[in-house]
Amino acid sequence: MFDFDEDIDRRGTQSLKWDKYRDQDILPLWVADTDFRSPPAVIEALQQRIAHGIFGYSRPSPRLINLIIQRMQTRYGWSIEPEWLLFMPGVVPGLNFACRAWCRPGRTILSPTPVYYPFLHAPEHNDRQIAAIPMRLGLDDRWIPDFEELERQASDADLLLLCHPHNPGGTVFSHEELERIANIAQRHDLVVCSDEIHCDLLLDQDVRHIPFASLNKDAAQRSAVLMAPSKTFNIAGLCCSFAIIPNPQLRTALQRSMRGLMADNNLLGFIAAEAAYEHGEAWLSAQLDYLRGNRDLLMTELNALPGVHVAKIQATYLAWIDVSALQLADPISFFEQAGVGLSPGAQFGDKAFVRLNFGCRRELLSEAIRRIKQAIINR
Repeated sequence: MFDFDEDIDRRGTQSLKWDKYRDQDILPLWVADTDFRSPPAVIEALQQRIAHGIFGYSRPSPRLINLIIQRMQTRYGWSIEPEWLLFMPGVVPGLNFACRAWCRPGRTILSPTPVYYPFLHAPEHNDRQIAAIPMRLGLDDRWIPDFEELERQASDADLLLLCHPHNPGGTVFSHEELERIANIAQRHDLVVCSDEIHCDLLLDQDVRHIPFASLNKDAAQRSAVLMAPSKTFNIAGLCCSFAIIPNPQLRTALQRSMRGLMADNNLLGFIAAEAAYEHGEAWLSAQLDYLRGNRDLLMTELNALPGVHVAKIQATYLAWIDVSALQLADPISFFEQAGVGLSPGAQFGDKAFVRLNFGCRRELLSEAIRRIKQAIINR
């Protein structure tokens, strides 16, 4: 019904991902968008709206707001109110405005690392200090925060930036793990800003995503959940995200920090989000099946290589690859010379790793794996 093996040429389409290596024999598996055509319902809705021909200032439709409310209830048993929603062009601006709104000057912002690099830069952009909390591999081969270190550093902090599910590690945090974080936040009066943009991309079928603010009453009153349809339905370029903030004081503080600095959302982003949430579930289910196949292939092949380890990937289409045992002076250059373009681990907080995006055709992924294997075996 949906063809995720379709070879769609993205060169010459102003694609950040593909233009990086234009005219080079390097397969781009770096920035986090997929090579899959968006759901047919999204494309049809956009075409219908474009045919109208007028693209003035816009706001989210009551239908979109109701779809988000229904989605939170159906997927997570979480009852939210319309006034809790704040729309914004992207999750990254939300992280930056969170630093302004909820951390006092001279205080610290915590974030488990390695992590999606805007988490590391947002405090600096807003004249705040960041304290990196190391992630550790648990006995079950999942990346989890060092809870003792989080507790130790929390006394000097106002804000915790949480990436859940985790990028680049692929962990879906359990209820027990989230409760440990919430208890630390309560003891030290932290606000928690939880980036949950990958919440729909669960690959392990025995796990479930739990929005941080849905944990309990205290967590709801000290947190904001950031979500978007962008990663789920490959519509990141349309710029439509939202925050769910139950606490009116936190919500007002964020709105105040955004005044005059935050652009309005893209009209077409609203249209795409509404169509995706209303009609995209069958496409999403098929995409997840395809991504599971890609993940399994990638982990089987790479973990069989000497000096390489990929921990369990429970969610996302991103693999966090440990190449420390290879002792490469420059891992990115090494793999580019092999014809594969990856994201440097240093961006996320650990230069001994690389991140690979497996949201692509299986044929392309198989070729990338072949090149990686050949480069490592022949080094």
